[in-house]
Amino acid sequence: MPTPPEVRPARRDEIGALARTLGAAFQDDPVMEWLWPDPHRRALGLPRLFATQTRHQHFATGAVEIAWDPSGAIGGAALWDAPGAWKPSIWCELCMFPRLARAFGGRLRVGKELVDLMTEVHPDEPHWYLATIGTDPERRGHGFGQKLLGARLEHCDREGIPAYLESSKHANIAYYERFGFEVTGTITLPGGGPDMWLMWRTPRPSAH
Repeated sequence: MPTPPEVRPARRDEIGALARTLGAAFQDDPVMEWLWPDPHRRALGLPRLFATQTRHQHFATGAVEIAWDPSGAIGGAALWDAPGAWKPSIWCELCMFPRLARAFGGRLRVGKELVDLMTEVHPDEPHWYLATIGTDPERRGHGFGQKLLGARLEHCDREGIPAYLESSKHANIAYYERFGFEVTGTITLPGGGPDMWLMWRTPRPSAH
């Protein structure tokens, strides 16, 4: 029987490996395909995007967690923002801009359009925000996502804090529902783009 993955906080020297794992996880994501229609540009841009957001936003304002297998390889990662800290500060945005411009290339305006749409409907009530979660495609189905979600949601239940995410794949809605998330709305991206599903989780009574 395979050894289940372990979850722990990421270190800053793991940002590169973490970003490559998330880049691979999102290569076939409908929203990322809309952002970068060219697969080669997408393969270059995704790790740069996740590395920038992890380094400047999520380490400072929330939790960066990885799931690793017995070999020590990063099989999955989750980027969270703490209650009240999901929106980057002006300083953070300035720090990120040169790297985001490099990541998006000619698609920077489209990337900003997506962020603006997501910001417009983001809940005001304090919550833990799951900005990104992804598993290495070769390790899907081995419990990495389940471990990553479970670890933070247990914390949410102990503290009585809701959680929020946007699902960029319709097929993932049922998966998140198993953890207590419910669809509260949708975003339809312009120009015939895909939908995103907004999902909210009310904390469950803690057994502790």
